[in-house]
Amino acid sequence: MATITLASKRRRSGLAAKRRKKALRTAAFMSPWLIGFAVFFAYPLISTVYFSFMHYDGFKPPTWSGTKNWTYVFEHYPYFWPALRNTLWLVVVTVTLRVLFGLGIGLLITKIKTGTGVFRTLFYLPYLAPPVAATMAFAFLLNPGTGPVNSILEKIGIPAPGWFNDPNWSKPALTLLFLWGVGDLMVIFMAALLDVPKEQYEAAELDGASAWQRFRFVTIPNISPIIMFAVVTGVIAAMQCYTQPLVAGKVASGVIQGAGTMFEPGYPERSTLTLPQLVYNLGFQRFDYGSACVVALVLFALSMAFTAFLMRRRGGLIQAGD
Repeated sequence: MATITLASKRRRSGLAAKRRKKALRTAAFMSPWLIGFAVFFAYPLISTVYFSFMHYDGFKPPTWSGTKNWTYVFEHYPYFWPALRNTLWLVVVTVTLRVLFGLGIGLLITKIKTGTGVFRTLFYLPYLAPPVAATMAFAFLLNPGTGPVNSILEKIGIPAPGWFNDPNWSKPALTLLFLWGVGDLMVIFMAALLDVPKEQYEAAELDGASAWQRFRFVTIPNISPIIMFAVVTGVIAAMQCYTQPLVAGKVASGVIQGAGTMFEPGYPERSTLTLPQLVYNLGFQRFDYGSACVVALVLFALSMAFTAFLMRRRGGLIQAGD
C-alpha cells in the first residue's frame, strides 16, 4: 500500500513538473507580446489613471489632488464639451460617409470594363498625400475670399460657404477632406468585392433577384466582416483626429505661430476642436498633466465603448441580409 502511494506521489510530481515546464515554455514564447503589452499599454494606462488624480506640471513632484482634475474638466473647462461634441460628430458622420463612399467607389471600379487601373490610381493617390499638405491645400482651395471653389460657385449663382472660416461649415469641410482621401477603403472593399463567389450572383439572378436584392442578400453578407473592419478602424481613427482640424484652423485663422506665442485650437469658434487637441493643449502647452490625463481617459473610454458596441453588433449586417 505504501509502495502504491509513493508511486502515485511520484507520478503526480512528475506531471506537475511537466505542466510547469509547459507553462514556462508558453510564457517564453509569449514574452515578447507580454513585455510589449506591459510597457506600451498597461504601464501607460495605469500611469494615466494615477496622474489624473494628481497635480503635476512636469517640473515639481506630483501631489495628490483627488477629483479636482475631473471636476475641472467636466464642470469648469470651457473647451471640453465642444471638443467632445465635435469628436462624436466626426465619428458618426465622417466614418459613415467614408464607409459608404469607399464601398460605392469600390463597386463602381469593379464594374468598369476598361481603364480600371487608371481610375484605381486616381482614387488612391489622394490617400498618399501627407495630412498637413493635404489640409493646407484644402484650406487654400476653400478660402472664402480667394479660393477657386467659391469663385466657381459664385459664377454659377450658388451662395459661397465660409468653409473653414464658418463654424457651421468647418466640419462639413473636414468631411470633404476625409472623403477625398478614401483610397484606403476603396482598395479594401475592391478586394472584398472581387472575392465574392460569382456562383452566388448567378444563382440569385436565375431566381429573379434584382440588382438591389443581389447587393443586399449576396454582396453585403459576404463583405460584412470587411465593413465591420472599416467601421471599427474608422471610429478609432476619428477618435484620434488631431492634425487635420488643427492645421485647418491655423491656416483659416491666418495666425502665424512663432516663438513665445500659443495658438488656441478650435478655430472658428471651437468648431474644429477635438479631444486629442485638448490632450496636447493641456499637457504640453499649459503643463496641466492631470487634466490632460482626464481627457485622455475619456477618449480611451469612448473608443472602448464604441468598439465593444460595434463588435457586439457585428452579426447585424449578416442578419439584415437573411
